Amino acid sequence: MISVDLKKCTGCKRCETICSFIHSGRISSRLSRIKVLNLYESGTDGPVLCVQCRERFCLGCPQNALSLGVRGEVLVSPDLCTACGFCESACPIGAVEIFEDTVHVCDLCGGEPRCVAACTEGAITFEPERTGQLSLAETKKITTGMNPGLKRHAYIRESAAAIRKRKDPAHA
Repeated sequence: MISVDLKKCTGCKRCETICSFIHSGRISSRLSRIKVLNLYESGTDGPVLCVQCRERFCLGCPQNALSLGVRGEVLVSPDLCTACGFCESACPIGAVEIFEDTVHVCDLCGGEPRCVAACTEGAITFEPERTGQLSLAETKKITTGMNPGLKRHAYIRESAAAIRKRKDPAHA
């Protein structure tokens, strides 16, 4: 599982750049499987990517185009995928997105996530033995009906608020 420490993220987007280049040979935030948000109103920066949640909402694909890999990563079958949008709608944090009729979701780069290596701040870490431990059921209640961009914004905003609350409960 890839973990993110928002307290360390500077919003530099190195992770996003390397991801798009590794997967497409081009540098484009639209082609990246990780999306970095800069929430200027709260001073929070943070990447959003598949967190290998406990529920695996995206696996309800009506075409059975999504499956789990050996490391718990979500795999997309281009032969079965019709870009129907179910997975994109189902993901509560906007970590699954369809662009140019292709589903973009973190595949852990075959077990050596390049975003982790690119993050010089140590904000992104990879723990292969941890999968399916984070529940996104409560997040799904909040983000249902939102587009992926709004879901990512809500997820980072709520994650940052939780950090502030743990740090100083009086200012939550």
